[in-house]
Amino acid sequence: MKTRYFPALYLLIALSFQSCKKDKEITYGDAPEIAFVSISPQSVMELQDSITIVISYVDGDGDLGENNANINNLFVTDTRINITYPFRVQQLGPDNPDITIKGKINIVLKNTGITDGSAQQSVTYALFIKDRAGHQSNTITTGAIMVHK
Repeated sequence: MKTRYFPALYLLIALSFQSCKKDKEITYGDAPEIAFVSISPQSVMELQDSITIVISYVDGDGDLGENNANINNLFVTDTRINITYPFRVQQLGPDNPDITIKGKINIVLKNTGITDGSAQQSVTYALFIKDRAGHQSNTITTGAIMVHK
């Protein structure tokens, strides 16, 4: 009789130890990390339609964004012509927070033009962000959109 219950007892003990394990905490470094979420619309009229780029971010020490209007911290490069446009992301966390912050940022480009003289052209953008300590994020590239005359 005792040997019949041994496998069930063993399983019960194993499950109780399994439930005591701590979940692995994810830690992030001091440099912000960004990821491409979306770009829209997929087709724009040259020099007329605005373009919205959405990125997600995570910053391990929470010092992303800037309250000083004279400091740019987000940089968007038109990959066709290698021109970089600076933007400012407002401060996203309190001063000296030392906490991980996560979220999404919408970047609106007023418009774009065709750079090669054709009737339509594909464009992508490369982006990176810097935190208040000067740590630079990874660089990401958007999906392509089409610009039409």
